[in-house]
Order: sequence, then structure tokens, then C-alpha cells
Amino acid sequence: MKAVTIHTDGSALGNPGPGGYGVLLEFRGHVRELSQGFVRTTNNRMELLAAIVALETLREPCAVKLHSDSQYLINAMTRGWLKSWKRNGWTRGPKKETLVNADLWQRLDEAAARHRIDWQWIRGHNGHDGNERCDQLAREAASGTALKPDEGYGNPTPPQTS
Repeated sequence: MKAVTIHTDGSALGNPGPGGYGVLLEFRGHVRELSQGFVRTTNNRMELLAAIVALETLREPCAVKLHSDSQYLINAMTRGWLKSWKRNGWTRGPKKETLVNADLWQRLDEAAARHRIDWQWIRGHNGHDGNERCDQLAREAASGTALKPDEGYGNPTPPQTS
């Protein structure tokens, strides 16, 4: 498997508000940057979307070290939260409460399944070059003029069974 290092960050200018994500993909000394802005979204949605886009960009299964400053993302992937939500039909808790951002969690589950991923939490805005660059990309995208609608924001996805 190819070894790829990924840095991701999401941003919302207001929460909710205009938002964007930034991604750095590193492979054998080559760096690729990705970003996109959205008209109205949340920081958490952009954090998830950054990881999703990064993983979906990889053309083949890879050994990935993914760095994010989002505890929401990293804890879901390392503490078994995502597996539990999936097992419960993309709902939370014994009362089957609506899972916020279910559309993105489902998409992330699918994107991550192809790869062997080491999920790494890093402290944001702490001088980490990859995180700082992704933050800059995300903020520039959120402030840009080519903003897309975030189709999933405000439109809860009905739980899917799998």
C-alpha cells in the first residue's frame, strides 16, 4: 500500500455561516492542496467534509496517516462512535436520537473503508505547518466567491440500514 499523509481542517465564519475545508495530501515529496467553500454550513460539517474529500481523492487503497484538529472527527473514528452509530441505524443512543451530520458520517464510513487509516489528533492553531496551511485554505475558501450550497446542511438524512 502507498503511504500517504493527509492534513485536514474545516472552518465556518459564523457557526453556521459561510464555511470551507482545506486538505493537504502528501505522497513521496509531492503535495496536493484541495479546498472548497460553501454558502451556509457549520465547522463540524467542514471538518468531516475535509476528511471525506481527502480519502475520496485517493485512487487506490492506501496506508493513511490523517491529521485533524477536530476531536469530533478523531474521537468518532478512534473511540468506536461511528461503528456504534452505524450499528444503530445512524442514530444516537438508546432513544434512537437523530445523528447530526448523518449524511457525512455515512459518506466518511464508505470513504474510510478502503484504506488503513491512522487517525491523529493535533492541537489546532499551535504552529503545526500542515494544520496551519489547511486552516488558511479553509478560511480562504469560506471567504471566496465560488461558494457552493451545502446540500446536507439543515436537511437531516433519514437513517439508512446497512
